[in-house]
Amino acid sequence: MALKEELLKPIWHSFTALDVDKSGKVSKSQLKVLSHNLCTLLNVPHDPVALEEHFGDNDLGPVSNQGYMPYLNKFILDKVQEGFNKVEFNRMCWTLCARKHLPNSPLCISDDSAFKVWTIFNYLSEEKYPLVIVPEEIEYLLKKLTEAMGGGWQQALFEDYKVALDKKQNGLSVWELIELIGRGQFSKGMDHATVSMAINEVFNELILDILKQGYLLKKGHKRKNWNERWFVLKPNIVTYYCSEDLKDKKGEIILDQNCCVESLPDKDGRKCLFVVKCLERSYEISASDKKKKQEWIQAIQTVVNLHKFQLPPPHKEARQKRRALRKKLLAEQEEMEKKMKELQLANETKQQELEVMRKELREAAAQAMEEERKRQETQVQLQDRFQTEMERELLIRRQMEAQVAQKSNELQQNLIRVRELEEMYQKLQEALDDEKQARQEEENARLHQAQLLEEEAAKRAVLEKLHKEQEVAIKMTEAEKKELEQIHEVKEKALQEAMQQLEQLEKERILALEQYQQVSKNLEEAACKTRSWKDKVLQHEGLMRLIQPGSKNPGHVTNWGPASFTQGELQQREKSWQEKRSPSTD
Repeated sequence: MALKEELLKPIWHSFTALDVDKSGKVSKSQLKVLSHNLCTLLNVPHDPVALEEHFGDNDLGPVSNQGYMPYLNKFILDKVQEGFNKVEFNRMCWTLCARKHLPNSPLCISDDSAFKVWTIFNYLSEEKYPLVIVPEEIEYLLKKLTEAMGGGWQQALFEDYKVALDKKQNGLSVWELIELIGRGQFSKGMDHATVSMAINEVFNELILDILKQGYLLKKGHKRKNWNERWFVLKPNIVTYYCSEDLKDKKGEIILDQNCCVESLPDKDGRKCLFVVKCLERSYEISASDKKKKQEWIQAIQTVVNLHKFQLPPPHKEARQKRRALRKKLLAEQEEMEKKMKELQLANETKQQELEVMRKELREAAAQAMEEERKRQETQVQLQDRFQTEMERELLIRRQMEAQVAQKSNELQQNLIRVRELEEMYQKLQEALDDEKQARQEEENARLHQAQLLEEEAAKRAVLEKLHKEQEVAIKMTEAEKKELEQIHEVKEKALQEAMQQLEQLEKERILALEQYQQVSKNLEEAACKTRSWKDKVLQHEGLMRLIQPGSKNPGHVTNWGPASFTQGELQQREKSWQEKRSPSTD
């Protein structure tokens, strides 16, 4: 992105130079030639097909800057790589615009120096179009030129110029800067050669990134002989040539974070020695004096440190800091302007509020004066009224004095009547006291009589309650008596039925006993017959034994003898008797 911005500035100058009528547009034929030259100098493959498609013949009108930028970015700037000749690229753009814009009056610098100032302007100018260089960068450039010329910086002179510049505009265009340096306003007393050398030195540092250059003696790697070479130090390399015209390059030293530079003691008749050590080999170098030796050691060590800490070259870092400072100051200025506007707005608001307050105060003062006038009128009226009232009061007072004298006489008479009334009041009071005492006694008697009546009523209530309870008890006793009689009748009836059943059972028992006796008698007769038959069998056979039949269940014996029923039959009869008795009981 930085390389693209760096290339856009010279191209903008070229486009502006081709815009002859200042309409902001350039013919397509001129842009085709410009694009071809840019591709050639920037080592970008030229694509005529894309060029023809972009600038087709269907639209024969000129192209504006906005119309040319898409093609420029896509087919040229986006393909640019490091390694092209920046000086030739800038010189081509300079050639297009120099004839049109250089002042006609003679300058104290050559065209080549003007070209270098133009290139330095593109490096230091702001990235806003149209391009201008701000006063801070002008001061930086003039200080560098003055330092290169060996002169003293005139700060007061520049401050006056800066004040005059701020009144007119915010900065200078490139042609105004060339005219400022070419007129020698800040290089008075210096010849043309000194100014050109100073411009060339600043150009080498800022544009070509040459941090230091000069003649040094270098020891050969194979022959070990010492040869004078022109050394050029850049941020990543030290190149040495046969002479300062830079035509015959003899070699280079690649610098990185692994390199180091050290001072060497004098040896073999050589003084002011130092060595640059790299990974592949070391380079022994001799300076003309100790000052140059120290300067070269410090410069090379600075480059190595830049690689170690990955920092940009000093002049680029200084430019970044200046731009950052300007942005910061601009932001602070905008913030200050914003605050000033806010304060101004607040001040206007306060002024309006004060004006309203003044108006209110004037109205209040007028109202107060009107009220004071009304108060004075009211006071005069009150004084007149008070005077009238005083006279009237004096008249009334005299009338009151006459009335008081009359009332005094009436008061004496009333006092006599009051004394008589007091005596009558005392007599009435005594009569009332007697009446109160009689009424009190009557009230006590009435209360005693009422108490006796209450006691009599309470006793009567108790007697009535007892009488009611007695009646209830009598009624309950009669009901219980009737219920008991009914229960007794039921029980008598059940008892009679039970007696009847018992008599019936007795009869049945007697009948059963008679039947039992008959059966026993029959059994005895059968037993006798059996025994007789048994005896006969024994007599005849002598071996057979007859089994005597008998009851399997034990016989039931009562108090009257053997029962006519078995135990099971008796239980059955008792159960049936209980069933017959239970309904009658219910």
